[in-house]
Amino acid sequence: MKTRVKELRIKAKLTQQQLADMVKVSSRTIISIEKEQYNPSLMLAYRMAKVFGVTVEELCCLEENMELEDNKYEDL
Repeated sequence: MKTRVKELRIKAKLTQQQLADMVKVSSRTIISIEKEQYNPSLMLAYRMAKVFGVTVEELCCLEENMELEDNKYEDL
């Protein structure tokens, strides 16, 4: 799932470790989210959204991700 975590983290001048500490996860979790290898839980997405002052929808690009998923199913 595409997210804006890396973009927002860099804009906030936070390291992956600093963000991880703020939202109570490991830096590996942040790295995996940024590489689109791991989808954050709803609670983790909420914590990160609060850190960055955005909504969960904005953080997780929900509209864009929904369109991508819908397009996958149209081809079936």
